[in-house]
Amino acid sequence: MFLAFYQSLATLATVNLIALISPGPDFAVVLKNSLLYSRRTALFTAVGIAFGAIIHVIYTLLGLGVVLDDYPWVLDVIKYLGAAYLIYLGVKGLMAKKEGLELGSLRHRKDIGGRQGFSNGVLTNLLNPKCAMFFISLFAVAISSDVPVPIMISYIAIVFVETVLWFSIVAFVLTAKSTREKFASQAHWISRLCGLILLGLGVRFIFM
Repeated sequence: MFLAFYQSLATLATVNLIALISPGPDFAVVLKNSLLYSRRTALFTAVGIAFGAIIHVIYTLLGLGVVLDDYPWVLDVIKYLGAAYLIYLGVKGLMAKKEGLELGSLRHRKDIGGRQGFSNGVLTNLLNPKCAMFFISLFAVAISSDVPVPIMISYIAIVFVETVLWFSIVAFVLTAKSTREKFASQAHWISRLCGLILLGLGVRFIFM
């Protein structure tokens, strides 16, 4: 039993890490918030993404993922809400003006704050239909969800810790002084590029 438990943890940790490293909406929103706002905001964004991820894990472990199989329209609702949110973030990024977006004057710009960064992270992850299908498929194929509560908690902890660590590392690297100085004069273009990526991902969700 213990061997099977450790194998399940190893499988979950490995597959989840591979999924985290793969670029997607989560990475794009951390990139944007890291380069344009404070390190605190970027770290709260990372925590928000992790909260979104564990919500996916919790409803999958509770068997609610079956609802998505029985009622495909629920996934469609998630998909279109996610697309709308990404398009909204994308349009905001594309409308960025050069004034007030110089990274070198970060301290003199208004930061969106930790709460907004957290909500960016939660919504971006939670409304991503690929995240929903990823965890449902993972627990259906590779990892048993019919386990005692302590093991469920360990699954949730693995996903949360890995997600926070990975995106916190990304946030620390991108908010480093050397990184900011390198992109100081291109802040508005970075905002527009991130906006274009998020807009593209949102449109792509619609046609999934």
